[in-house]
Amino acid sequence: MVKVIASSVRKGNVLDVDGKLYVVLTAQNFHPGKGTPVTQVDMRRIVDGVKVSERWRTTEQVERAFVEDVNFQYLYEDGEGFHFMNPATYDQVVVSQETMGDQKAYLQEGMTCILSIHEGIPLALELPRHVTLEIVETEPVVKGQTASSSYKPAMLSNGIRTSVPPHIDAGTRVVIATEDNSYVERAKD
Repeated sequence: MVKVIASSVRKGNVLDVDGKLYVVLTAQNFHPGKGTPVTQVDMRRIVDGVKVSERWRTTEQVERAFVEDVNFQYLYEDGEGFHFMNPATYDQVVVSQETMGDQKAYLQEGMTCILSIHEGIPLALELPRHVTLEIVETEPVVKGQTASSSYKPAMLSNGIRTSVPPHIDAGTRVVIATEDNSYVERAKD
């Protein structure tokens, strides 16, 4: 086990809390104007899937479990789960629906993801930071609306809603941040 400070904990990390392994779902650092900065962590216990929230001072030590982070390529989904292949060894692993969570919307065939593996079992999945998707539908531009004013709602090809600048129309390919579903830029391709 490796001890790290709480403020360095990120989504997808595996922590050992009181002898049980947890995968981090979200981690946020709060710095109030007055008082001690804290790290709020939502995590899922690996054994039974129970979700837990913890709050630590940002300087507190937490134990990260020894987990091997390996690049895997996404192949397909079936009733068993999501199938990934290690491009170096051609070993295949199946990631369960619970482990995948809401990240499955961003999976694309052939996409390279980082799987956190502990004793041969995939515990967590880290997607690429950005993915390119197509805008399926969006509202028309309101006359007089400038590019810097406000964003408008849009539906992506994977079914997720986001906000895009007014100049983006349906059919446009855009780069989206997988962490918070936010618009990054218009795709270069």
